[in-house]
Amino acid sequence: MFNNLFLISLPGGSEWILIFLAILLLFGGKKIPELMRGIGNGIREFNNAKNTAKKEIEEGIKEEKKN
Repeated sequence: MFNNLFLISLPGGSEWILIFLAILLLFGGKKIPELMRGIGNGIREFNNAKNTAKKEIEEGIKEEKKN
């Protein structure tokens, strides 16, 4: 029963086309590259912040081991 419910909830090929067309109508052809660029910048900033936090935590652990 779970498998049937899971398959029903996923959009198929024709639904993806309709979703893409709706996005194209809402944002227009000129806005989509700007939207994708903004998403890319957001992902890049998130990854940079994640790496910085990881690096600071690792440096803190190394300092604790030295003391």
